[in-house]
Amino acid sequence: MTAELVRGQNHTLPQTRLEIRVSAGAPVVAGATLGDERGTVRGVEWIAHPGSPQLPGLEVSRQAAADHRLAVDLDALPDEVHRLTVLLALPLEVGGPTRFGAVASPFVAVTGLDGTEIATFTLTGLDTESAVAALEIYRRQGGWKVRAVGQGYAGGLAAMLADQGVERAAELARSIQEAVAGGMARTVAPPPPRTPEGERVRHAGGPAPAPGDGPPPAMPPVTPQPEPLAEPAAPQTAQGGPIDYAHPRRQAAAPPPPPPAAPPAEPGQPARPVAGDATGWSMDERLYNQVWGMFEDLARAVAAYRSAVDFAESRMDQELERTLSDPRSRIGGAGDRAREQARAKRDELAGRAREALDRDLAQLAAESAVVEPALPAPYAGWDNPVWHAYRVPMEIPMALRIGDLHLPESAALRIPLLVRLPLERGIWIDSGRTASEAAALTDTDQLRRLAMESAVLHAARLLAVYPAGEFAVHVIDPAGAAATALAPLVRSGVLAGPPASGAGGVSSVLAQLTRRVDLVQMAIRAGAADSLPPDLDPAEQLLIVNDFPHGFDDRAVTQLRYLADEGPSVGVHLLMVADREDASAYGPVLDPLWRSLLRITPIADDHLADPWVGHAWTYEPPRTPAGSSVLELVLAQVAAARRTGGR
Repeated sequence: MTAELVRGQNHTLPQTRLEIRVSAGAPVVAGATLGDERGTVRGVEWIAHPGSPQLPGLEVSRQAAADHRLAVDLDALPDEVHRLTVLLALPLEVGGPTRFGAVASPFVAVTGLDGTEIATFTLTGLDTESAVAALEIYRRQGGWKVRAVGQGYAGGLAAMLADQGVERAAELARSIQEAVAGGMARTVAPPPPRTPEGERVRHAGGPAPAPGDGPPPAMPPVTPQPEPLAEPAAPQTAQGGPIDYAHPRRQAAAPPPPPPAAPPAEPGQPARPVAGDATGWSMDERLYNQVWGMFEDLARAVAAYRSAVDFAESRMDQELERTLSDPRSRIGGAGDRAREQARAKRDELAGRAREALDRDLAQLAAESAVVEPALPAPYAGWDNPVWHAYRVPMEIPMALRIGDLHLPESAALRIPLLVRLPLERGIWIDSGRTASEAAALTDTDQLRRLAMESAVLHAARLLAVYPAGEFAVHVIDPAGAAATALAPLVRSGVLAGPPASGAGGVSSVLAQLTRRVDLVQMAIRAGAADSLPPDLDPAEQLLIVNDFPHGFDDRAVTQLRYLADEGPSVGVHLLMVADREDASAYGPVLDPLWRSLLRITPIADDHLADPWVGHAWTYEPPRTPAGSSVLELVLAQVAAARRTGGR
């Protein structure tokens, strides 16, 4: 039986390999601390958090999300550990809610590895706190017990860590928040502004439980309703923070409403999908917000479905356990009938959940069918006819498509992965082997070739969506191994210079871009942008690095890290093609570099996570249609516009 705990109550744990599930109404940071017999955390090596997610016997999530699953093996903890405390904190540096009183009450469940619940706890009564010790698992008389704590801290993560005896708690809390804000390599960029409540007509909730079923005991179904907000009068982002409308040529006022939706095709039927039914100051912005709305709807619809199926399985297991524990059920076939009834009820609940998901998927597919053809070139796939009418733009778009995402429950429904421009962080195209089946069937040389071809497609798209002369591409190819993949860029003449090779070429390009970053930063700090030297290219810069770290000495590695950290804020961006295993000789010194980049792959791989529930999404890289010359045509126009100054 599941123990539904209240604050201060404890319960014996029947097993030592556990999963701790967290469900919240907004993205939260989940971590854990280990304490000795006095409850003291002896150092940072006893704290698991997104920046350091693994400890012996413990693994936590690598990102902020509305749902988490923490893995715990109590037998693998150090002998000195007598207490494990699960902590939750709001990510304060991403523009979201700043107190738990503004979000739904977090729900925590301790389960076995098979999903069977052992104890649950709903954290109620929170108000101004931005961090909370949710529950603790502690040794008692040779065994382990769990206690519901629910101790909140208005002083946030720093106050909670200090209360557990952590030295330099404020500094550690700040580093954790920075790691969350910067995002791990697998995290998709933050979502766009949420449209006002009621504008999106889809609902991704799971099926309503049958009378008497009660709520799901594990993770409650996730619904796409806007999270409670601290200041509900202000427009909010999907993470709960105020919308920032301060960008060029935008007035300081609320955006115009979307165009009215088309009337239903038939009475009682849902409205026909309309391209651009989100808010925004232009059709491009409306489409951008609509794509992100579809992304969130699909994430929450699948979360509701999975939660409902888990509930159906858990309910069946509980009924079977009750039946088998009654000796009378073993006489006259009563047990067989009870098992059949339990399975039938499970199938009924799962079937209703699937029906609800199928309805949501059908509506999303219908919307995708009208949105995809309406996308502008920066948002469109290479197979979209819009590229055949391509002209070099006069303004920088607000976003760029770098691939597609889909989930196992909806493999045919692809959501465009859009990132904001200018790029806020670099991109890493992983040329090494991944856990995907496609990677296992691809040899190493082919993976590296595909990775570089993918880099060329991303660079070409960036060149194509910027006005003439406002974007420059540099290439470092130390061994000259990427000549074939780089051929479209070289032939068209759109590169800032020939690909750099050898130690001298690597050093020259890095020195040039490092100097640019230094000069622009100094000019900004001094308020003297007009004093930049005349030979400095004012255009945004992209550096493609192939086959890192081959050809890089320690100085070059340091410069590359500097460009990754400081470059994006002053218009210098990094696109790396590398196998992380090849860089293992540098040890952990390069870990911050990898974490600062958005990792994508040259083949399908399920490594990216959404910012709402943390599903593992399959990323599909961009491809040009077989036999198509669209890439050459686009690059030829870019080159021609540069020669004529954009005229």
